[in-house]
Amino acid sequence: MLRLLRKFYGMSPAADFGPNKLRALRDEMLRGDEASDPPREPWSRNGINKATLRIRHVFKWAVARELVPAGVHQALCTLDPLKRGRTSARENPKVAPAPLHLVERAMEQMSKPIRALVELQLLTGARPGELLQLRPADLEMDRRTGIWTYRPEAHKNAYREHERVIYFGPRAQEVLQPFLSDRSTAAYLFSPRDAEAARREALSENRTTPLSCGNRPGTNRRLEPRRQSGECYTTASYRRAIARACDAAFPPPVPLRQRQNETKKEWRQRLTTQQKAELCDWQREHRWHPHQVRHNAATHLRREFGLEAAQLALGHASAAITDAVYAERDQARVIDIMRRIG
Repeated sequence: MLRLLRKFYGMSPAADFGPNKLRALRDEMLRGDEASDPPREPWSRNGINKATLRIRHVFKWAVARELVPAGVHQALCTLDPLKRGRTSARENPKVAPAPLHLVERAMEQMSKPIRALVELQLLTGARPGELLQLRPADLEMDRRTGIWTYRPEAHKNAYREHERVIYFGPRAQEVLQPFLSDRSTAAYLFSPRDAEAARREALSENRTTPLSCGNRPGTNRRLEPRRQSGECYTTASYRRAIARACDAAFPPPVPLRQRQNETKKEWRQRLTTQQKAELCDWQREHRWHPHQVRHNAATHLRREFGLEAAQLALGHASAAITDAVYAERDQARVIDIMRRIG
């Protein structure tokens, strides 16, 4: 969004940015750009409306600091959002649960921390950001009930003063147990550093070069590396790790695949525009993202235990949100009814 804003109006005075320029920028989002690398598809109606709202918030922030006149933000607010059925912008499909066969295949390619996070999401319905900040000190172990509870310090509705409690049953506790041993109470349970150390250890164990030749473990390291593994995963790095696991589990056809000893830059330059589009379609069919796993858990909870149980597990203040957004209705029951009476 900001990239488009800088591209078309980066050198224009902020005080001159009005509804017509915002409308023209919105039309550019709707149009897309096949000549860009990678090609930029036309945005969805919901995505365009959200981007327009963010631009208005940028100018609202500037008005609050007296950087631009107040009339600039007021004028931008007069532009109505795109409405369903009254625009050519496409509609995004509703987020659906991830197909389980895709999840299971991808989990075989994941590191232990990422695989554990996916399993916990399936068992608890927690948001990715809630689990990524989990530390041993955050767990409350009730011996009477046998349930562990976790209250995230930061979560989506914290600013609304809603309390969020995540419950870990016996199966979730089995997933957590290996990460609790030999770890500081203040350290994050799921760390990229642990995953990288395990990866290097596996490479060392599987090496075929004798230790007397080549680089020994720990000798070929920079004193000041440009990049280091972080203490905990972010939602973005967690999503990228899942995408890489999906790509490893479902490699694209040979013409679209990255060749051996071919850099990523050389690979992208080799692919034609049509091949890049085919690669995007392949990845779209075989990839899934962390938020879909929350939908998996919500649908399972609703089917087995009802709407209220799904609401409480997901941490929603109202069951209407669970019903409308997350838990897929059990269509099998409707099909059975209509088979009898229809």
